Amino acid sequence: KNMKFEEVFVTIGTTKFDKLIQTIATPQIADTLQKIGCKKLIIQFGRGEEIQFHAEHFRDIEVEKYRLKPNILDNIIKADLVIAHAGAGTCMEVLKQRKPMVAVINEDLMDNHQFELAEQLFQDGHLFYCTPDNLNDTLLNNDFGSLKPYEEGD
Repeated sequence: KNMKFEEVFVTIGTTKFDKLIQTIATPQIADTLQKIGCKKLIIQFGRGEEIQFHAEHFRDIEVEKYRLKPNILDNIIKADLVIAHAGAGTCMEVLKQRKPMVAVINEDLMDNHQFELAEQLFQDGHLFYCTPDNLNDTLLNNDFGSLKPYEEGD
């Protein structure tokens, strides 16, 4: 239960998911990130608006953010925990690197294929998923040590 996630990477790919990024910037999530041992938070915020992260909430956490870069794989590899939109490509890329993951469903997207994929990967024990509103509980109340590595071809 008490895993330490020193480096946390948030990624939304090339999409726009302001609600997730705004949620990450809240004092409540800042607090939770400190509780789970976060020292560095990297946010890839895609095509969304640039949201302010207030240093007084994040205190000892170093926050870096960027819109897009050609390859986010190095951020995934370095991360101890990945919080990502539930796009299929992103989910697979993170799971292939065997990283603990929270997939966050964008409820504003009408066709929620994202939900089906995240639900399936959760049922198979590979990740946790949530909406922005219950991200905080998801980070605090799950045993990330119970996640099973994803084997290609599963």
